[in-house]
Amino acid sequence: MTTQKILITGGCGFVGSNLIRRAAALGLSSRLTVLDNETMGSPTELPSNVFAYERGDVRDLATMARMAAGCDAIIHLAGHTRVLESIADPESDFEINVRGTLNVLMAARDAGVPHVILASTGGALFGAETAPIHEEMVPQPLSPYGASKLAMEGYAHAFASSYGLRTTSLRFTNVYGPYSRLKGSAVAHFFRQILARQPITVYGDGSQVRDFVYVDDLCDGILQALAASASGVYHLGSGNPTSIATLLKSMRDVVGPEWAFEVRYAPWRTGEVVRTYTAIDKAAKAFAYQPGVTLDIGLPRTWRWFLDQ
Repeated sequence: MTTQKILITGGCGFVGSNLIRRAAALGLSSRLTVLDNETMGSPTELPSNVFAYERGDVRDLATMARMAAGCDAIIHLAGHTRVLESIADPESDFEINVRGTLNVLMAARDAGVPHVILASTGGALFGAETAPIHEEMVPQPLSPYGASKLAMEGYAHAFASSYGLRTTSLRFTNVYGPYSRLKGSAVAHFFRQILARQPITVYGDGSQVRDFVYVDDLCDGILQALAASASGVYHLGSGNPTSIATLLKSMRDVVGPEWAFEVRYAPWRTGEVVRTYTAIDKAAKAFAYQPGVTLDIGLPRTWRWFLDQ
């Protein structure tokens, strides 16, 4: 694994920046190359000596072709991740997630890259299906975002079948942790509102359930899938259900009375899943994925990072 040249798309984003730090700690840094369009982060926020870098966009096939040359693996993290924005502008969501992924796969095929790992999603694929969700369930996305991620998985499977490319689609749950300054999901968004002394708005009644996975656990899962040359579709989450009401209670305990916050409730939003968490048995069996950072450990770490900013 240490001799591989690995291209990471979206390496300046939340998961990408954490993955680079995690890979560097494992001695992989001298062989990392990053492609990013800098909409969700900047290379200046990363240790500059641990990777080669180019600013560019996966929607540009020529750029992808050049970056894929000589690579042993591509970890494709670049993408659009926001449900409501996908509802407002499904075309942009499609261009980034589907067209961009098709370019990644074509570039990998043409350059002879043997393995592509793709960032997919869990809850957005399954709508109102009974949790826990797992790989044998039939996806029924509620939003264009979920549909674009399902299309990504479909193209990955097709390229594996048609061209012999090994593809691994990893379905992330709600990821949280340090370096999530621009992350739009619950933990980062709530912590930003607390720091700004703003009330937290909860859409619904707080009973909605999510699977919150700490970013280091997720990054370990990505690297484990790479090392094991895993192929197919796998869920990466904590495997534990947590309601938004429970999350907010834990956050109150973490921030303390100095940062007491108000919670306001608003109507449920179209396209959002009410209850989702994931089974992680398949990933555990295939590449020993075993998340170990619980919310009572991960939330204080994340809050300390936000305070330091």
